[in-house]
Amino acid sequence: MTTMVFRQLIARFGLCLLLLVPLGQPQASAADTLLVLGDSISAAYGIDEAQGWVQLLRDRLQDGGKPVKVVNASISGETSSGGLARLPRLLQEHRPRWLIVELGGNDGLRGYPPQALQRNLQQMVQLAEKEGAEVLLLGMRMPPNYGRAYTEAFAAVYPKVAEAEQVPLVPFFLEPVALLDGAMQTDGIHPTAVAQAALLDHVWPCVQVLLGQSVAEQSCTP
Repeated sequence: MTTMVFRQLIARFGLCLLLLVPLGQPQASAADTLLVLGDSISAAYGIDEAQGWVQLLRDRLQDGGKPVKVVNASISGETSSGGLARLPRLLQEHRPRWLIVELGGNDGLRGYPPQALQRNLQQMVQLAEKEGAEVLLLGMRMPPNYGRAYTEAFAAVYPKVAEAEQVPLVPFFLEPVALLDGAMQTDGIHPTAVAQAALLDHVWPCVQVLLGQSVAEQSCTP
């Protein structure tokens, strides 16, 4: 077969071949991305990463047949200012449809002003929404030994942000395990491996609302 004849055959039948290939091998749709931006609590500090609540969330979504790619961008020691600084690059890199923000604990432990925490959290929500991502905020609280004025001002930050930005909120992420025997590591700050399932169960109703799997918005109303 001459080169010219071969080219003529390609020109005549090539389009048909291209049309037939996708029919036999359909392309899988890309999963939407859920980005978790947190500190050591979400980075599974002191335990195996596979035991952490974020991995348990990934497993639950997979078992439920929900095509969601969970990206854990949490770093031990992260503050709200650090998270804010990293967020633009993370949004560009992962293009998440949803964002869970679990930050502020290190701000409180270092005695940072609650007003600065509020500004940082609001800016994170605004950046995410500008890029088309829906946000869930996980709140934190400080121990009473930090003084009543500071602990109350700190705890009030999260409802203020949720109301101002109209995003769902879990007021105190560690609530089901904070005072539970055996649920915290020896440092009294980080949950143990056995506590991770309780953390996931605590946020799960709001995650379902965030992902559009539930309409029970009263459980996550700002």
